[in-house]
Amino acid sequence: MLDVIDLNLVFSDHLVPETVVHHLNLHMDEGDLVGLVGESGSGKSMTALAIAGLLSRHDMKKTGQILFRGTDLLTCPRAQLRALQGSEIGIVFQEPQTSLNPVRRVGWQVEESLRIHKPEMDEKERRERAMEMLRAVELPEPERIYASYPHQLSGGQRQRVMIAAAMICSPSLLIADEPTTALDVTVQLSIVKLLAKLSREQKTAILFISHDLSLVKRLCERIVVMKDGRVVEEGSTEQIYARPADEYTRRLIASIPRIERRGRIREGEEGAR
Repeated sequence: MLDVIDLNLVFSDHLVPETVVHHLNLHMDEGDLVGLVGESGSGKSMTALAIAGLLSRHDMKKTGQILFRGTDLLTCPRAQLRALQGSEIGIVFQEPQTSLNPVRRVGWQVEESLRIHKPEMDEKERRERAMEMLRAVELPEPERIYASYPHQLSGGQRQRVMIAAAMICSPSLLIADEPTTALDVTVQLSIVKLLAKLSREQKTAILFISHDLSLVKRLCERIVVMKDGRVVEEGSTEQIYARPADEYTRRLIASIPRIERRGRIREGEEGAR
């Protein structure tokens, strides 16, 4: 479904051009759950934005290919890219407070992709589909949520609204770019469980971008590790945790706090419960 081939992203607006992604290759099939992990500045979010077609800056040079069902997203006409965004490729950002329009009610925003990609649907059908998605993301009182403004919801509720909006057209690929960063630990886990459930129910592939390997382990079947814009290791989640080949990956795993039975937190051990 998705093939990223030799992707390079270069900012050319500096005195010296800065390459933020180097020769990246990534393959995803239907229904895959892939974690793209690395520390801040490793290039994972820039990769996500490139795949989503959201890098339009004139001062960025993009080379390589991003093939989605055979269509190169880097070179296809803008209209063709727009037709895929929201319908076949959904994206959830890390901060829903800045992603949602503060002056529009939640229902209007959840339905937005339907108005663009499903013009044949009337107002009643759009509302029914929006309510169906609000229930699917396990929001309490969906009628109230539908009529609310974003500031009237909690952070976890806003993130579920963003997931509902991204999934309303049943995309083949969902890009989740650090979707739990602004949430507390218990809400983070509930969001990861929700993404896993939606992937099973709608057969959606998910590219889950995070610096938190413990969350990635709970969701993803395969992990791609990035450092300084390069892929340093890739493999099944089980393989990466049991036998990390790269020193950087070993350090990432070792940095995960592990809560011991005595209630103390000990760092430097492989894996996380």
